[in-house]
Amino acid sequence: MNSSGATASYKPKNKLRRQDIHLKRKKAHEVSKRDERFRRKREEDNDPRLREERRRRNAPQTLERKRTWDEYKSDDEPGLGVSVDLERVKTHQKETSDGQEAEISSQDGVNDDEDEEDSDSMLESGGESESEEAESGHRSGPTRKTQPTRSDRDPRASSPAASTTSARLDLAPAALAAKFPTLFSTEATPTPKILITTSLNSTLHHEAQLLTTLFPNAVYIPRSAHRYGHKFSVREIAKFASNRDHTSLFVLKEDQKKPAGVTIVHLPSGPSFHFSISNWVEGKKLPGHGNPTDHVPELIFNNFRTPLGLLTAHLFRSIFPPQPELQGRQVVTLHNQRDYIFVRRHRYIFRDKRPTEKTVVGSDGKEMKGAEGIRAGLQELGPRFTLKLRRIDPGIGRAGSNGQVEWEWKGSMEKQRTKFQL
Repeated sequence: MNSSGATASYKPKNKLRRQDIHLKRKKAHEVSKRDERFRRKREEDNDPRLREERRRRNAPQTLERKRTWDEYKSDDEPGLGVSVDLERVKTHQKETSDGQEAEISSQDGVNDDEDEEDSDSMLESGGESESEEAESGHRSGPTRKTQPTRSDRDPRASSPAASTTSARLDLAPAALAAKFPTLFSTEATPTPKILITTSLNSTLHHEAQLLTTLFPNAVYIPRSAHRYGHKFSVREIAKFASNRDHTSLFVLKEDQKKPAGVTIVHLPSGPSFHFSISNWVEGKKLPGHGNPTDHVPELIFNNFRTPLGLLTAHLFRSIFPPQPELQGRQVVTLHNQRDYIFVRRHRYIFRDKRPTEKTVVGSDGKEMKGAEGIRAGLQELGPRFTLKLRRIDPGIGRAGSNGQVEWEWKGSMEKQRTKFQL
């Protein structure tokens, strides 16, 4: 019998001796792990490429890294129900067009070379005739100078790489912009003005007032449900708001006295976006919260990459004024992750980095140049909540769209866990 195996399987009858042997084995294992960790650190300090390779090898395999996309044909415009990365599509189209331009330029260069060869042969024949004329006593004329070809010019510079986190709102397809011209308008739009109301028999008056602090130029009007009062429909409220120069209408929905959903109508004629709300937390219940001010906040859109995601991002962009008031130092973040939109509002401040804090790194894991000694402090203001897009109607609600639906969420869309819509 092997002695090492006997030592490993040795189990004395005395409980105290068993505990002592277990502690010794545990300590020896921890010492070996510590020595291995310090040995790896010394090697990585001498060769930083080993550290980068280890971090790349140990990267966690999340659902975002395993995300799959639909097959895209270059001759078709991607629609709302197609999950394609518009940034990759634009990059592929640009590479294809650059390749075609390079082929055309190379063909032009070949043609220019052939023309030069023909012109050289003509010059050579002309030179022979000129020499013959010189021998016969006639004077020859001046020769022509050849023009530089297109291939002799400087090569085209490569375009800079784009960000991989923030959403690029300029990648919207032409067909999508033509279908929703009011959301993708390039002209100067009027200052956003929002009317917020609730569903019938609702008790969410305090929550609706909180939304007026989140969205600038917003006003809350309670929706009456008195037995003798007129119960206005959403289409009538939208017409009322449009006549008073409102640009958006919010209808807050309730379930068990909590916000359960919101319908955002882009006035005057739609479209209408229906969202479900979860994880609603008002600002005063957040630990270490701050008090918001009336300044127009900055906007951050993250991970809106598909046509449907860009349409949703353009909707929220139309709700906020285009020029933020930087002196307020407030920022509203809409972060999309697995088709859930996390809405957060913070106040930021720039301060010096403490000795115990790490340096700021970019998306590639390397230190950002120019921000070595600077850190940003955040204070959440609230309210915080999570949105999930459920349906898009081309008009004002389902009744004003004649039964037509631009996009609607279905349970079968989440059967494949690595495929997302936004």
